[in-house]
Amino acid sequence: MKSTLTSLVALSILAISSLAKAEEVFEITITADKVQFLYDVKEFTVKPGQKVKLTLINPADSVTRQPHNLLIVKPGKKDVVGMAANAGMTDPTFLTEKNAVPESEDVLFHSKLIQAAEQDVMEFTAPEEAGDYPYLCTYPGHWAIMNGVMKVAE
Repeated sequence: MKSTLTSLVALSILAISSLAKAEEVFEITITADKVQFLYDVKEFTVKPGQKVKLTLINPADSVTRQPHNLLIVKPGKKDVVGMAANAGMTDPTFLTEKNAVPESEDVLFHSKLIQAAEQDVMEFTAPEEAGDYPYLCTYPGHWAIMNGVMKVAE
């Protein structure tokens, strides 16, 4: 009986500890480069099911004055979503109403399309499934080099 009680207590502590970790908010700021179509963060890691607060910044002193967004997509789908963004240019509302976000079930989370001197905050819960989740800017032509990876790992 005593060993069963000890086991139950240990399991309860482990479960509470796991829950507390999932409730910890992972905060990250990603800034668009002032000159090149790049993000300053190429990779970050979160835990499965962890809450994430991601701030995207397009700097005021941007030389290119280009708008940017950030989409997090399913593993292995960066190119598919990037090509869908290229095709989106046939839609006159793609850059305005749709924030350069293609209609795709492969898009998990996305920011707004922001101009220089703007920022947008995305709050979401990381996927439960471990893996490499690409992120990219889908303003036309940017995605091929303006991308990175959100790793979901324990």
